[in-house]
Amino acid sequence: MLIKMVAGDVRPIGIFDSGAGGLSILREVQKIAPHENLIYFADTDYFPYGRRPLPEIRKRAFAITHRLIASNVKLIVVACNTASAAALEDLRNVFDIPFIGIVPPIKPSVSASSSKRIVVLATSGTLGGDLYKDVVAENGADTVISKVVSEDLIDMIEQGDIQNPLLHQLVNSILKQDISDGADTVVLGCTHFEFISEVIKNEFLGIDVIGVSEAIARQTHVVLEKEKLQKTDSVNGILNVITSSDHEGFMEVMLKLGFRRESYE
Repeated sequence: MLIKMVAGDVRPIGIFDSGAGGLSILREVQKIAPHENLIYFADTDYFPYGRRPLPEIRKRAFAITHRLIASNVKLIVVACNTASAAALEDLRNVFDIPFIGIVPPIKPSVSASSSKRIVVLATSGTLGGDLYKDVVAENGADTVISKVVSEDLIDMIEQGDIQNPLLHQLVNSILKQDISDGADTVVLGCTHFEFISEVIKNEFLGIDVIGVSEAIARQTHVVLEKEKLQKTDSVNGILNVITSSDHEGFMEVMLKLGFRRESYE
């Protein structure tokens, strides 16, 4: 009891995705709440979720949630648009723990667009989910919304290949038509794409690029505060990484994406 009074709630926050994409959210959580302990689950054996049927993703989301709860997490971030579309509502109905999920940021993108033309870069699983359809129906009535799916781009980012010159060529080839047609805003509908927002901006000068990682980190902080779940001491948090396969390979990808090896276990 004394430890809880001094340090607050020291239980970790759980974050999961099929691979490295959710690390973009983890990175922002670490910035806004550096003292929180974290567990990141990369479901690498099932990467990428975007190519799998939604019932299978839902099953994986439940299995991972059971694993994270067994590790005594206090909150879970579903750091994947596709998994949020497949399972978020059911997870909230079944488990007595706060969940934070994500959906492509259509509302702020529509507000930011002067041309009222935006392009959503996402997976087929996200674009086919009810969460995406609902947010478009609610916010996109007066905007032309194009949809782009690029599994090749996700694969490159999953390998940590964000310095590869071919990445610029691929970004240009998949977005140039919609931007030529007048789209002035790119919506990052997959957490992997958060790692290449600057690449997109450099390829298409003047284009707005809108993701969710910072907003999800802020929401996580708000929920921790509201539910009185914050870790309140000044000791830097510990990050534990769990993978469903190829743990060392994933550690190498984290290094390529800018995470220092000494900062996680």
